Amino acid sequence: MIAPRSVTELLQALVQIPSVNPAGDPGTQGVGEARIAEVLREYLAGLGAHAELREVHPGRPNVVARFPSDQPGKPRLLFAPHTDTVSVAGMSIEPFAGTLRDGRVWGRGSSDTKGPMAAMLWALKESGATLAQLPYEIWFAGLMSEETGQFGAKALATEEKFDFVVVGEPTGLDVVHTHKGALWLTLVTRGKAVHASAPERGSNAIYKMADVLRCIRDEVAPGLARYSHPVLGSPTISAGVIQGGSKTNIVPDLCRLEVDIRTVPGADDLLERVSHQLRAVCPDLEIEHVFSAPMDTDPAHPVVEAFCACGARPVGAPWFCDAAVFARDGVPAVAIGPGSIAQAHTKDEWIEVVELERGVAFFREFLTRL
Repeated sequence: MIAPRSVTELLQALVQIPSVNPAGDPGTQGVGEARIAEVLREYLAGLGAHAELREVHPGRPNVVARFPSDQPGKPRLLFAPHTDTVSVAGMSIEPFAGTLRDGRVWGRGSSDTKGPMAAMLWALKESGATLAQLPYEIWFAGLMSEETGQFGAKALATEEKFDFVVVGEPTGLDVVHTHKGALWLTLVTRGKAVHASAPERGSNAIYKMADVLRCIRDEVAPGLARYSHPVLGSPTISAGVIQGGSKTNIVPDLCRLEVDIRTVPGADDLLERVSHQLRAVCPDLEIEHVFSAPMDTDPAHPVVEAFCACGARPVGAPWFCDAAVFARDGVPAVAIGPGSIAQAHTKDEWIEVVELERGVAFFREFLTRL
């Protein structure tokens, strides 16, 4: 990477490195985080940090850096944007051009989350030697696979202990101190396949799933109001994908439904309760789940207050991110960065240069207020 002369050039260079998460249909051959991690390692070393690659999955490392400190034993503060992006399939612009046009940098990751990453890195660069004198020892990590599985955050959370984690996400420079979690259910009903001319001889798996869907709409969804968070409100549920049957004239013997539940802190028995409700209408329903935890960091924490002193508002978010991986182990964490979440994952992703530059000034001021 040619030495960038501004945060805009740094972001353009990062966008030009494909780092698409390989899960699903990436829409490109440029998958994985190895190349961007190596570029970040070299860049961080040039800023004076001790930087290294830590492989999480084959060819997919985290990059982890520690800046010098003037004394040992300080609490550790981690800046932690993620290096992977979502698929580029269906994009209406060149995803890896990093084009500067109309006061914006365009391309996949420009908003989510290479823009916040560039702002953090440039603020660290401009803060220079003063980092060593801060009351915190400053770390930086580019985390792999946030978009699927959060494997990079999970690995680092087991390897190192931090006292506060600042995850990079496009929040308009508001400080997300609480966010919802995700409970993804895969539901399967099974029946007996017979010729459709004699359906009474079989068992229709789609009909069984229809009972499950009615239960979700009429019983589970209204019942979520029993859980309430003062910032995030109540959980939500959405049936997203359904598949069943193989041919019109065959009674289907299998139906699969994928459901998205957004949870809130304190809803610890939600899976058990929903499973009980669904099995009440379909006793042999098969249920598998994947869970990403919600987060709830005290807005009165001194680091959060330092962000607020720089102009940030403490807010909640309906989405989830790597911050919760650290928070579930008792580490205070937040998500913050320039740009808008509305531009994340879009077919023409972009971030405004003025917002990128505002992010640099914001993080630079934040460091002075620690």
